[in-house]
Amino acid sequence: MSKHDAEIAQIARDEILPLLTALLRRPSITPDDAGCQELIIERLTAAGFVCEQLPFGRVTNLWARLGSASPLLCFAGHTDVVPTGAVGTWTSDPFEPRLDGDRLYARGAADMKGGLAAMLVAAEHFLQCAGDFNGSIAFLITSDEEGIARDGTKRVMQCLSQRGVQIDWCVIGEPSSHRKLGDTIRIGRRGSLYGRLTIRGVQGHVAYPQLANNPIARFAPALKILGETVWDEGNEFFPPSSFQMVSIESDGGAANVTPAMLHAGFNIRYCDEWQFADLQQAVATILDEQKLDYEIEWELSGEPFLTSPGILTDTVRDAVVAECGYRPEMSTGGGTSDGRFIAPYGSQVVELGPVNATIHQVDEFVSVADVSRLAMIYQRVMHALLT
Repeated sequence: MSKHDAEIAQIARDEILPLLTALLRRPSITPDDAGCQELIIERLTAAGFVCEQLPFGRVTNLWARLGSASPLLCFAGHTDVVPTGAVGTWTSDPFEPRLDGDRLYARGAADMKGGLAAMLVAAEHFLQCAGDFNGSIAFLITSDEEGIARDGTKRVMQCLSQRGVQIDWCVIGEPSSHRKLGDTIRIGRRGSLYGRLTIRGVQGHVAYPQLANNPIARFAPALKILGETVWDEGNEFFPPSSFQMVSIESDGGAANVTPAMLHAGFNIRYCDEWQFADLQQAVATILDEQKLDYEIEWELSGEPFLTSPGILTDTVRDAVVAECGYRPEMSTGGGTSDGRFIAPYGSQVVELGPVNATIHQVDEFVSVADVSRLAMIYQRVMHALLT
């Protein structure tokens, strides 16, 4: 074992495992923080950070900062986790962490308490060995990422903007890695637009279809067109936009009755070739061409964002190469993240975290060694940007 690998093993055993286990034992199902941020505040305060709690509704948020100068490097993440599902389907209690070799099993291990533990340990190590540094370090942590995401990072960024706080660089510890730690860095995300569609018809007897207007039959051609439309080809940084139906519901109440109404839900994950208003109009045009009697309620979860190649992307990439020995892929794939609330304020945002193979699944786990190595990558990023 090399000296560096021995250091990783020691960090895993003595620092990462106790901290991560303590976080995982707190059943912080969204939007409940369950005391996770109190534990984080205790560690950050001891390291010299000024910690401020920013609660909104049922959501617990933390803004912690060390230093007042620019540039400002922020580590962002969330303490909330998705529900466990049927507890009996887990090999062990999802909120009693189980270590099996290098794997630590628990809900939230990969998404994203592993990333949080790595951030904390990285900051502590950096401050112990860096001495004076340029700029400031901050943590933005919420308990409202896995849920509605209205009173979490979104609200904190509004508050910071009102104060004139400018985050220059933001590293989010979401589980971005695919097969091995650091093989993928998210440098942006597609936009997410949800539509609740109602199509009105006329109820009738199945034996007399000419006297009714069946919304299921009327919607079928439009559904085919929507599903087969090539919205765009994507571009250098984004994959093509994608239209997906997520629900269709219509019922006449009896086997011999055609319904009067159809309700459907769909989601469009779109690249930066689109403005969301133009995308809404494109969908409406298809429905209008089918002469449907309809209405749509739109919900914009977030617009596309992209951090173009530059100092932050290069620094994170170089840190992965130095620590892991391979060059990561720069990607905008996957779902949404809280980066969509940070990037619009002029911040450069990247996401780098553990392997995402088991997130939101039964028996979710994370490699403790990976979390320790991730802490070393974050520490390298701090050194490169702030010293």
